[in-house]
Formats: sequence, structure tokens, C-alpha cells
Amino acid sequence: MKNIAIFASGSGTNAENIIRYFSANEHINVSLVLSNNRSAGVHERANRWGVPSFVFTREELTAAAPVIEKLAGYDVGFIVLAGFMLKISPTLLAAFPGRIINIHPALLPRHGGKGMYGMHVHEAVVAAGENESGITIHYINEQYDEGAIIFQAACPLLPSDSPEEVAAKVHALEYAHYPPVIEQVVNGEHYSSPLV
Repeated sequence: MKNIAIFASGSGTNAENIIRYFSANEHINVSLVLSNNRSAGVHERANRWGVPSFVFTREELTAAAPVIEKLAGYDVGFIVLAGFMLKISPTLLAAFPGRIINIHPALLPRHGGKGMYGMHVHEAVVAAGENESGITIHYINEQYDEGAIIFQAACPLLPSDSPEEVAAKVHALEYAHYPPVIEQVVNGEHYSSPLV
């Protein structure tokens, strides 16, 4: 059994979707959820599925050792970021080389970088007059949203779409694609170019 950990900072809708997807999987298990936010909704969602969740501080993430120790205790071999707001430290990156992935709610390299998360991204997409948006699943490196792209999926936008309507279209792609792409990557089917 391959164990994965989900890092999340918010309500945890993507995290719960991933947990649900792997709940009956015989080869991959979501063994724990880690968050930097004690009041995040992801804790309740994880508890609902019987997945333990823990909180760590920004300092513990930066130091990395407490986080690595917790992951080792659950025999975690792969980390999935699902709405996680803090930057991954170089030490944690080194401990999980090529084994930390993230999902970004836009078609990178457009609308990425520091401060580009959640509704900020969708507002930027609308302000730029884009005729499409989508998701990018990518490996994590030392820079925000610059890791190698694993998978992208696009959705058409209407000139009248609000940021909230863009968000709804992008969320649908996240729910549909993130869990199966995680499964492929964890099973060793690494992709070095986007699959659209």
C-alpha cells in the first residue's frame, strides 16, 4: 500500500474529493491530512472519512523536521497539496524529491506566482479577458507555480463570466482530474509534458 498525505489550508473540498476517490483503492491510501490552519474545514471533512488530521505551524514547516517526522510515522511516500497556502521548504522538498504535487486553478504559466491563489486567480483571468481557463497539476519546486507540469485541462469562458462563474468551471475540472492524475503519478506513471 502506498500512503499519501494531503496538505490543505482551507475548507478542504478538493481534499475530501481525493479522500473519497481513494477510499476503496487497494493500492493507494490517504493516511493523513496536514494543515497550517487549526480552524480549517478540512479537519472536519477528514474526520468524516476517518482520516487523521494534524496542525503544524509555519515555523514547523520551515524547519521541516517535525513535519517529516509526522509523515514518517504514517509511512507517507507522497505529498499532495490541495489548497495549501504556505510555501514548501527546501528541506521538505529534498526529503520528497519529485513526490510533491500541487494543483493550480489556471493554465500555467499564465496567472501563477506569489499571491495568485483562489479567487485572486479567477479575478485576474477575467480582468485579462481570457477566453479559456483551466487547471494545471504540477510538481513543486523552490518557486511558486514553476515546477514541471504534469497535466493541464482547459475550459472555455464566456465574455460575461464573473470570477465566481470561472471558479465553478475550474472547480469542476479539479474534481474530475486531480484524483486520477494523482493515482497515475503515485503509481509511477510520471509525465513530463502537459496532457490536454
